[in-house]
Amino acid sequence: MKFTKHLAIALVSVVGIAGAAMASGADKHPEKQKWSSDGPLGQYDQASLQRGWQVYKQVCSSCHALKYFRFRNLADLGYNVDEIKAFAQEYEVAGEPDDAGDETVRAALPQDVFPSPFANDNAARASNGGALPPDLSLMTRARHDGKNYMYSLITGYGTKAPEGREIAADKSYNPYFKGGQISMAPPLFEGAVEYDAGQPEATPEQMAHDVVEFLSYVGDPTLGQRHELGFKVIAFLLLMTIIFFFSMKKIWRSVKAGKNFYEEE
Repeated sequence: MKFTKHLAIALVSVVGIAGAAMASGADKHPEKQKWSSDGPLGQYDQASLQRGWQVYKQVCSSCHALKYFRFRNLADLGYNVDEIKAFAQEYEVAGEPDDAGDETVRAALPQDVFPSPFANDNAARASNGGALPPDLSLMTRARHDGKNYMYSLITGYGTKAPEGREIAADKSYNPYFKGGQISMAPPLFEGAVEYDAGQPEATPEQMAHDVVEFLSYVGDPTLGQRHELGFKVIAFLLLMTIIFFFSMKKIWRSVKAGKNFYEEE
């Protein structure tokens, strides 16, 4: 009876907490997706990273910055030095002041941070109806269940708002966003990006998956190295365990036979 009472209290608590979370947050929980980087042996899919970089560059970079990402990091995506230099030269960054002390600009270099689309936060708000587009460098790590959250958010447009829910004229309904109303217009649509021949079809879902994979790399660029090192450590420990096991068997076999293991036979 006592156990049943405690179980009932626990269930009520769980339901209450879940209900409160839904009431104060989004209308839907993120949908689970399969990511190559998940799991203890997960690795980033380089082809997906390159497609994600393309989506970010052609779509997301018009509003969202990557203040912790440098052009030279593209080497991890499989690009060579010349390609990285070419990407960088498409952008301008602040240069050294001239002799009169006036600000100058120059072509970006591989060591430069990817430039923000706006000069400052006020300019960003002014261009986006008062909303401040967040920096995406650490977004997949800053949000709970970050990769699934971002994928669901990007693909979550087009759903009709619940009856009685009023959506402001300058906002869109998105059930995965806290409060349901989001200032960002649907970012991806058919034809937004054209992938190279031999790549998957650039559907909104595929583009969303690729750009989230890319942003996951930006937020955690050493994941692949850590997983590889972890695998090597586990393999080493397993090998040592086997060696120690058979060594102990040999030692104890001699002890059981009444011999000194260190005596020459």
